[in-house]
Amino acid sequence: MLIKIYGSAIFGVSAQTITIEVNIDTGGVGYHLVGLADNAIKESSYRISAALKNVGYKIPGKKITINMAPADLRKEGAAYDLSIAIGILAASDQISAENIHDYIIMGELSLDGTLQPIKGVLPIAIQAREEGFKGIILPKQNTREAAIVNNIDVYGVENIKEVIDFFNEGKPLEKFIIDTRKEFQERINDFPFDFSEVKGQEAAKRAMEVAAAGGHNIILIGPPGSGKTMLAKRVPSILPPLTLKEALETTKIHSVAGKMGLETSLMTTRPYRAPHHTISDVALVGGGSYPQPGEISLAHNGVLFLDEMPEFKRTVLEVMRQPLEDREVTISRAKFTVNYPSSFMLVASMNPSPSGYFPDDPNNTSSVFEMQRYMNKLSGPLLDRIDIHIEVQKVEFEQLAEKRKGEKSEDIRKRVLIAREIQNERYKDLKISYNAQIGSRELEKFCELDSASFNLIKLAMEKLNLSARAYDRILKVSRTIADLEQSENILSQHVSEAIQYRSLDREFWNV
Repeated sequence: MLIKIYGSAIFGVSAQTITIEVNIDTGGVGYHLVGLADNAIKESSYRISAALKNVGYKIPGKKITINMAPADLRKEGAAYDLSIAIGILAASDQISAENIHDYIIMGELSLDGTLQPIKGVLPIAIQAREEGFKGIILPKQNTREAAIVNNIDVYGVENIKEVIDFFNEGKPLEKFIIDTRKEFQERINDFPFDFSEVKGQEAAKRAMEVAAAGGHNIILIGPPGSGKTMLAKRVPSILPPLTLKEALETTKIHSVAGKMGLETSLMTTRPYRAPHHTISDVALVGGGSYPQPGEISLAHNGVLFLDEMPEFKRTVLEVMRQPLEDREVTISRAKFTVNYPSSFMLVASMNPSPSGYFPDDPNNTSSVFEMQRYMNKLSGPLLDRIDIHIEVQKVEFEQLAEKRKGEKSEDIRKRVLIAREIQNERYKDLKISYNAQIGSRELEKFCELDSASFNLIKLAMEKLNLSARAYDRILKVSRTIADLEQSENILSQHVSEAIQYRSLDREFWNV
């Protein structure tokens, strides 16, 4: 008897429905699985056999042929255990299969028949709804994640016996329902850190505000203990809240990568990723023999923090150049190409010298040659893609001992939101959301300069030997500063502040 049952495969950050055809023939004995399955799927026969035996069923001693279509798409992982097992039982007439085609069935089996959680549940549920399936049957640990997709029934099960009884005896499964919008709104302002906890560093806080308002990349340069990491951790608290669309998009990536917590259904705050400097280029941008999203994709719609940036391998830093420009990562293999979104705000930090101190600090023990070699670890093209360079000075004792709290993240965020609203209105007819995304074509239209501003930026270009890309960055940051002041035109004081945020790379980096 031939039975068709449906599962799903993850491809990039999307899912594709897989038809699992199970045919049982009395002419012989054997277990044959075809359709470009990996070793984890081929080993499923052992897990399925033990699981069925432990719940009172068995794999029949006949010729079993299982085809996973489309046959030219690679399938991987143990998530097909449950669908194959139910298909075998239905094809051998051990259970009824009247409405089995109405459901996507996925889950990894343990030997005792219990189910283990799987990856990529959110894109699977979205695809199931789009293709008109009545429901989706999943391990109970994954139901919160799948239930954020409306107009499809989500059933969570703990043991394969529950699925068998559902199809064979009509015993109802528990339907999981979640109010997505309510949960999203309740946790949208849930931040562990606040800018009011940062002592001093008013100039750095201002630079962070400008960066958040325009979505600009920023690098913090200062000695150890000056608060660079502390400032970076608080950036998500002043960024605009995620929209529901952005939250779904971000959740899909974390779901595919298996980074969703069991108690988490939807990403409600912007992600913050801080990989260690020993990370490989593949782990940062994504890839591998079975491509997975990298750290820059996990930081999509959020913040990627690179602490002690010169300590990262140069090859790792250089592979970020294209994603910083295009805001997506393309991973190409011989038989397929996968695209992962990577629109993130880069926040980096570094010491001004190998010893950790500025040249005029008495604690500095680095020679001029050592400092130049240290600074040259960061290439000019990479630095040009970082809009704001800010010097973070050592915090004095008087500032540390001061009991008065600094400005709250909530208050800074209000100003950032006003600036973002101005940008949204300005770019409403374009595929742009904030100033950092402005292309060369839009610069001329939206970043017009008066004569005083033009002469100021011309002088800066000549004196500081800035590149054409640095010129574009100055214009973008000037536009953001003007938006923060709710000024329709870019004025000379806006350009002057933006130039200050570019001068550090020419002061310390001899490129």
